[in-house]
Amino acid sequence: QVQLVESGGGLVQAGGSLGFSCAASGLTFSSYTMGWFRQAPGKEREFVAAIRWSAGSRYYADSVKGRFTISSDNAKNTVYLQMNSLKPEDTAVYYCAAARSTSGTYYQISRSTWYDYWGQGTQVTVSS
Repeated sequence: QVQLVESGGGLVQAGGSLGFSCAASGLTFSSYTMGWFRQAPGKEREFVAAIRWSAGSRYYADSVKGRFTISSDNAKNTVYLQMNSLKPEDTAVYYCAAARSTSGTYYQISRSTWYDYWGQGTQVTVSS
């Protein structure tokens, strides 16, 4: 059984930094695409970043490019999201996700429907 357990997040002032981790169990990390999504109140879930360890590839939404960094520790089956220069509009519930594929275009991997497993979500609040 696949499980994704997130930790981190919280409350931070604009311009500050926060980090998340997502520990995955029940899957072979190198055979999956791991992603981060977020959902603000009243809005649809949106893509933040993804990583494919097998290809050494990282993908980012334009809104976070240059501020957020996705990384992974394959020995620990853990993916991380480091968020810097946070803005109030980054306030959302952040979700870790896993897709049973290491292929796919950016269009595909940036869609929530591409992913098969989801974490429970963790809140990030950025105050102005």
